[in-house]
Amino acid sequence: MKKKSFLACAAALLLSSCGFTGGTATNGGASTTDILGGILGAITNPNTLGDILYEVIGASKLSEKDVIGTWKYYQPGCAFTSENALATAGGKVVAAQAKEKLQPTYDKLKISGKNTYFTFNQDGTFSAKVMGKTINGTYTFNSSNSSVQLQTLLLSTTGYLTRNPQGISLLFESKKLLTALQVLGAASGNSTLGTVSEISKNYDGIRLGFDLAK
Repeated sequence: MKKKSFLACAAALLLSSCGFTGGTATNGGASTTDILGGILGAITNPNTLGDILYEVIGASKLSEKDVIGTWKYYQPGCAFTSENALATAGGKVVAAQAKEKLQPTYDKLKISGKNTYFTFNQDGTFSAKVMGKTINGTYTFNSSNSSVQLQTLLLSTTGYLTRNPQGISLLFESKKLLTALQVLGAASGNSTLGTVSEISKNYDGIRLGFDLAK
């Protein structure tokens, strides 16, 4: 992803939300140029920029070496498929809302750091526990789109990896996340899983799953 393009998109969104439509401000004497400069200065701050990049899959490139190791669940994960989806949806606020709505669902399914983790090995195999159920298989990591193809006897699915402040996030299209949770022990008719489906209907261009840390 080109950072300049992303920053311009983010700045335009912020200007619009603040009421700037032309060369001068609508709520004071400062020029749009001055305000734009301030916004760009803020979002290029390493801390702020890091928060923004965590929300877009592929914004921060991962190598296969970055993925190797054991990663434990610590909270629901959510990220956008593109910078356009991030800007359209309202960005970080929407991501936080999606995680908040997922949390009770994960709690009811008893997903925790003690019973949910993923281990990616250098030889292309992986092992995991999800809701305490053990799974083993192979994986193929694609650095061009930050995807990982997971293959087991019961499940074949594509996930997406992105960085988070604590480690990495493993995310899925909502239907694939539902399928994975159903295969891994949750009854297909479990009303608790409806939350995942509802979130996908309300928010376009997002992937849902697990925030993981070592």
